[in-house]
Order: sequence, then C-alpha cells, then structure tokens
Amino acid sequence: MLWSRRCLGPLFPLTANLLRAAPTPAQKDSESCFHLRQCTVALYNTLVSSDEVTVECKNRFTVISIKLPSRKECCQFVVKPLLMNVGNFLRDVKHEDQGISNIAILSEDGTRVSSSTPMSVLLTNNFQLVINETKYSVMPPKKDHVSSEQSTEMDSVKDLIQRLYVALHVENHQLIREQELLEKLEELNEQQQILEQMRSQLYQKAEAKSGRFMWTALGLMATQGGALAWLTWWVYSWDIIEPVTYFITYGSSLAFYAYFLITRQDCAYSEIKNRQMLQYFYRIAKRRRFDVDGYNRIKEEIAEVEHDLRRLRNPLQLQLPIEHLNSKV
Repeated sequence: MLWSRRCLGPLFPLTANLLRAAPTPAQKDSESCFHLRQCTVALYNTLVSSDEVTVECKNRFTVISIKLPSRKECCQFVVKPLLMNVGNFLRDVKHEDQGISNIAILSEDGTRVSSSTPMSVLLTNNFQLVINETKYSVMPPKKDHVSSEQSTEMDSVKDLIQRLYVALHVENHQLIREQELLEKLEELNEQQQILEQMRSQLYQKAEAKSGRFMWTALGLMATQGGALAWLTWWVYSWDIIEPVTYFITYGSSLAFYAYFLITRQDCAYSEIKNRQMLQYFYRIAKRRRFDVDGYNRIKEEIAEVEHDLRRLRNPLQLQLPIEHLNSKV
C-alpha cells in the first residue's frame, strides 16, 4: 500500500492531494501567520547624485540650487554665509515648497547638523541634504587657500561690517528695549500700588504700637526711680538702698549685654524702636495675610528696571549730548 501511494503521487498529483489529511484550524492560522511574515521591506532613503543639488558662486554670492519635490523644478537659494545658519536655510527651503514634510542636513558620516551651525562652517565640507525620504549628496566648491595677510584683511572687513550693522540697528533696538522696560515698569507700579496701600496701613499700626512700647518703658523707668527715692527718704536710709541701686545698675548692664548677644545690634534706643516696630509689622502682616516677600520682590524688580532704563538712556549709549538727555528724562 505504501508503494502504491508513492507511485501514484507523482502520476496523479490531484489524487495525492486528496490522500493528504485536511489541515486543522490551528495549522491554517500558523500558515496565515507565516505568510504574513513574508513581507518585503521598502527602503525609502535613497541617495541621489549631486546633480540634483548644486552649490555655486554667482556674483560673489553663494547660490544653492535644489530640485523641489512637489513642482519638480529647480529653485535657487541665495545663502549669506556670515549672517545665516542651517536653521534659516532649511526654513527658507520648506517655506518655498509646502510639500516638504521632513528636511535636515547630515554630515558625510550621517551625523545630524544642528540648526545653529553657521552656513560658513557647513560649506567648508561635503554634506547630505535630506528632503522627505530622499538624500542628496552635496559637494560645495573648494575654496582657495587664503594667506595670513588676506585673512587679516578679511577679519578687519568683517569687524567693520559688524560695527556698521550695530550702528545702523542699535537705535531701533534701544527704542524697542526702552518700550519693553517702560511697559514692565508700568505693570509693576500697578501691582505695587495695590500692595502699598495695605502696607502703609500696617506700617502705621506697627509704628503706633512701637511708640506705645517706648512710652511704657519710660514710665517703668520713672516708676523705678520714684520707688527708690521713696525707699531712700521715707522708708529706709541711703546706707540700705545704696547696695540695692548697685545691683539694679549691674543687672541693667547684664540685660543690655544679653540684648547685644541675641540681636547682634547696639543697644541704642533707635535700634530698639526699629526692631520692635518690625516685629509688630510682621506679626500684623501675618495676621492680615499680607505677602511681604511678594512686595519686596516687586520693589526689587522696579529698582532693577529703573536701573536698566538709566543705563539705556546713558549719553554714551544714545550718542546724544547731555542736555538732550536731561530734557528727555
């Protein structure tokens, strides 16, 4: 029987298939899973020759020609190596073709170039431009070797251009900065006015309470002097009260020295009054839920903004005579 099946198999393939056992559901699932794994992988990143993206120097300007993917036409981008960086260039390309969803610049070894890299540094070596799923190999033209004298001249020209740019734009920048500081100062003054009313009320209460404390201390000292006089002339004699006054004086000296050790301040009446007033003020502010730290922070910000305004309005910064500056302030 085995021999007949082996012989009939090649001659009658349909019969041989019928002789096989029907596949179970588990086998069907395994076969379907197996066929699902048999899928091809598409590689989207393709390296295109450098003809699609070229770098040329036209009329002393660096021009990068790129074939845009949406319109399939070449577009030229003028690059300013000293003023532009990689982020500016990529933003211009993406703005020109709205069909670009992904754009980046890679070095020759595949490392991504940051957006803050100057174009002058990028154009010194070969790089790769990635647009959507396509890589373009870009080879900038090689620059001639520059001598030290020419390099010095170029540095002086760059410095002159930078100073000229600053001289032309510094006035506009100062005006914008001054407007920002004035708006911030106005906003801080509004916040301070709300807190200043409450602070003044708390300060008056603390001042009155500290004044009462000082008058109470004066009354106690006068009472002490009167009691000693009464004991000296009406109750006892001076021979008995003299040692008592000595120890009272010595005890007062110890109290003043202990005050200095605790507060690290001189035992002066003005210092005692100010310290007592501050204690009363913080105690009342805590009870009234007054934000002392927020008030101090606003005062510091106002002082900082006013200091920045004074520096900004300096005659050396504005390049104005002092009379004009005083009239403006």
